[in-house]
Parts: sequence; structure tokens; C-alpha cells
Amino acid sequence: MTIDEASERYKIPVEVLREYESWGLCGEVEKVMGAWQYDEQDLQRLSVIMTLHDIGFGNEEIEAYMRLLLEGNSTEEERLQMLNKRRGTTLNEIHLKQKQLDRMDYLRYKIEKAQKERRLSK
Repeated sequence: MTIDEASERYKIPVEVLREYESWGLCGEVEKVMGAWQYDEQDLQRLSVIMTLHDIGFGNEEIEAYMRLLLEGNSTEEERLQMLNKRRGTTLNEIHLKQKQLDRMDYLRYKIEKAQKERRLSK
């Protein structure tokens, strides 16, 4: 699969794919007849990269994670720590958003209560 085909299939800008290629993480990507060719393993790695991006990893974190992944099973604990750290950050964000929603709901309740009281007093 060429870089353009991979871009189309995964909806990733070609510039982003070129950045990932520059990290040297594409493994078996070969230049064939003037175009990069991605094999199945490259596509699986690309899927992991996109998952990491989707869960909030920055480019430096993605590169570090992928380098560890390529080293094999001996890096599982480090990768798990990275994921646990991101999970903790995400949970903190969720808790903050829940507090914001609670405060918003309280303000909405106060307004709705005042409106109801005004309707009843008419």
C-alpha cells in the first residue's frame, strides 16, 4: 500500500505519515518504483499510532511508546506505565468536567426554580 493509499484508508494526512516515517518506525517500508509501500505490519503499527493519538498522546510520547513497542515484550511494563499515566490524566479531566457539570446544573436549577416560583405567584 502506498503512502497515498494509507493516507486515504486511515484518513491521515500524508504529512503526518511522512513524520512517522522520519522517526524510522515504519519498519519494513520499502521504496518500490518511486513510492513507499506499507506492509501489513506497518499498517498495524500505524493503527497503534492512531490509537495513541486518539487517546491523547503527543508526538513525542507516541514516538517513545512505539520505540518501546518495537523493542518487544521486555518493554511491556514501561508501556503499561505510560498508558496508566495517560489514564490517570484522563480520569482527572473527567472528574474536573463532572464538577463543572455539577456546578452548571446547580445554576440551571436555581434559574428554573426562580422561573417556576414566578409562574406560580402570578
